[in-house]
Amino acid sequence: MKLMKTVAKVLDSVFRFDVAEAHCDIPCGIYDPHQMQVDAHTIIRMVALIEGLDKNSPEYAQTYTRYVMVKEAHAENLKREVRVLWGDYFKPQHQEQFPELTDLVWDIMRIASQARQHVDMNASKDLLAKVQRLAEIFFETKGKTYAKLPAPYPTGETIVVQTN
Repeated sequence: MKLMKTVAKVLDSVFRFDVAEAHCDIPCGIYDPHQMQVDAHTIIRMVALIEGLDKNSPEYAQTYTRYVMVKEAHAENLKREVRVLWGDYFKPQHQEQFPELTDLVWDIMRIASQARQHVDMNASKDLLAKVQRLAEIFFETKGKTYAKLPAPYPTGETIVVQTN
């Protein structure tokens, strides 16, 4: 390993290679806020299903457990999606352009944790609203137009989609 570093340094001193920079481990350029919105919708749907359960049903415990597991999995996936955007896509110039960005990401992470810990429709809908604002900022940083349209899910909520 040390020999490889030495060889690389010698080659660099001779050829003066340009520094390669990437926004992620593999400069794929593929980022999309869609999945985090789907995750937020799933959380809302699971909370609605949990709230609608018949506690006297013999299947209550099994069904409740399944709904909670799905809700928690989607909350964790949402946090992962936000971490990828935050760590790999957003840059200091985006923070300058959108001063709310840091607080917004922090709020999303905090509320997603609440969504895992509780069955709270207000927190779930707040999470969706904040995720949608992050999606809007994402599209604006790319110079894309977007619209908030009725989502094709049984949540009765909206989804932010790119229009150009």
